[in-house]
Amino acid sequence: MTLIIQIPCFNEAEQLPQTLADLPREVEGFDVVEWLVIDDGSTDRTVSVARELGVDHLVRLTNNKGLAAGFQAGIDAALKLGADVIVNTDADNQYYGPDVARLVRPIVAGEADMVIGDREVGGIEHFSPLKKALQQLGSWVVRQASSTSIPDTTSGFRAYNREAAIQMLVVSKFTYTLETIIQAGKLLVAIDHVPIRTNPQTRESRLFPSMGAYVRRNAVSIFRVYAQYEPLRVFWSLALLIGLGSVGVWIRFAVAYLEGNGKGHVQSLILGAVLFIAAVVLWALGVIGDLLAAQRVMTQKTFEQVRRIELELGVGPSHYEPGGKQQPQAPGPASAEAAPGAAGGAAGQPEERRGEAVRL
Repeated sequence: MTLIIQIPCFNEAEQLPQTLADLPREVEGFDVVEWLVIDDGSTDRTVSVARELGVDHLVRLTNNKGLAAGFQAGIDAALKLGADVIVNTDADNQYYGPDVARLVRPIVAGEADMVIGDREVGGIEHFSPLKKALQQLGSWVVRQASSTSIPDTTSGFRAYNREAAIQMLVVSKFTYTLETIIQAGKLLVAIDHVPIRTNPQTRESRLFPSMGAYVRRNAVSIFRVYAQYEPLRVFWSLALLIGLGSVGVWIRFAVAYLEGNGKGHVQSLILGAVLFIAAVVLWALGVIGDLLAAQRVMTQKTFEQVRRIELELGVGPSHYEPGGKQQPQAPGPASAEAAPGAAGGAAGQPEERRGEAVRL
């Protein structure tokens, strides 16, 4: 069995050495443990540091595409490099590296397809009371939306087995953490959580400029993903609320009319009509959304089948370079044949598990 630990990075040259120093090279239940760094368009020495520290694989995106895109690129590369289990961790050394063994244990035991590391947010010292409350509230909302029991839904320390990773498709441009949990819940992926430890804070998060931005972006992400999977429930619930509002306004007008004061409440009649029209529009959007949701399911199944075909044919990962202290080779037929051997040789893996390594 092969375990690949992927680390999305954006200008993490200072933090990456400590992060890699804490990660294991041997984990019970696995023959090989490899490291994959996804460089999300860094402008510092992130790639050079990764090579110097002996990272096995590199995926170098041409510009900064965001954490969600980096995560998806890493999952795709890890699958094509022969991973049986994929662990995702952050480059800022937030998570305690040796807990990788704890994270993958339910997958190795066959009890789960996806495991989320629970930071037990209430006990993290450098989190303010407001941040703890918002984290717990957000996790509760995601649990309701995904029908799961994950206590720490924003944790980026998580593990996927091969089947779960093949099904994952992130469409958000902002974050993958919430979307993948809701997606897993709706796809009936067996999902579990384990308590993990965290390290002292090394720097402020660069994902959120402020607490308000954190709440706003996560709220939009939750609504968007949930509406993709449950459009009828979302839009028909809104239609019902607004429809009841229109009925209430009309009742007010009717009472005034029966009392002989209808001319003074014509605005209530107009407002009720506007609300009723809005309710009908939302009802129609729910029907259209449900039809689109069926198309989305078929599109996701198609994506999954295409990914399986690529894996069967040995298609190499995009933007890939072998790690270690080797220099990247120029694209072309020769490098496409040489790169898999270099990557496989570094980890003692047979070349046929690697596929074709081509940097696009």
